[in-house]
Amino acid sequence: MPEGPEIRRVADRLGKVLVGREIDEVWFAFDTLKPFEARLKGQKVVSVDSWGKALLTRFEDDHVIYSHNQLYGVWRIMRRGRQPAGRRSPRLHLATASHSAWLLSASDISLWRLDELDQHPFLAKLGPDLLTHDVSVDDIEARLDAGAWRSRRLGSLLLDQHLYAGIGNYLRSEILFFAGLHDRWRPRDLSGTARRRLAATMLDITHRAWRHAGVTNARQWREPMIAAGEPRRRWRHAVFNRAGLPCHACATPIEKHSVASRRLYYCPQCQPPPG
Repeated sequence: MPEGPEIRRVADRLGKVLVGREIDEVWFAFDTLKPFEARLKGQKVVSVDSWGKALLTRFEDDHVIYSHNQLYGVWRIMRRGRQPAGRRSPRLHLATASHSAWLLSASDISLWRLDELDQHPFLAKLGPDLLTHDVSVDDIEARLDAGAWRSRRLGSLLLDQHLYAGIGNYLRSEILFFAGLHDRWRPRDLSGTARRRLAATMLDITHRAWRHAGVTNARQWREPMIAAGEPRRRWRHAVFNRAGLPCHACATPIEKHSVASRRLYYCPQCQPPPG
């Protein structure tokens, strides 16, 4: 399932063809949304943003289309007049004079006023987005050390979308590895230096995954593997999905276990448990 960086890249691609352009064709598959087709037609798109795994397409009258890809949804961008191929069911279509954007297979689509988004049942529960909401290392460090967050084990905490939206399973493993932390650590048990390192790593690895299309491995480790012709699945991540393979840093075999009902990969040498 795509995580925050993948959805942010979708928002970026949609923004390139929609933002600042007049939408001259709007189509919804769902009857409850069809009355709004005429209202949105002829307006310009102001922004396309992501928040966790949701997309927010804002129009100049401050209406916002909320959409969530869920497990099977996908956006297709093509030249105007072309139809998406395959068996996926179209759910939403936005067209400019030159391009069409189709959302296929997703069913979680709704229309909101900008000033009402804080009442959205999903968004209201989300923490800030590390890629969209201008979050700083200081912000993350303070949030980790606040309230109930500080007493939660990192293995479950990092997947909690109330903390920060968009961190999924591969990002969790990669963040903990690059921060040098076992999943059983809690923010309150970390030194100030370790907690700040975790905060900086959360921001850095999420942005790296966004910039490099889901790649989180360090350049000095991935580039020799790419040059040697190894497949992407081998060099994409530092630890995730690499159980039994040697750690890039110390050559200890990567291990896998389950935390919060999700698989987690780690280096037992580089990420010792508390105590």
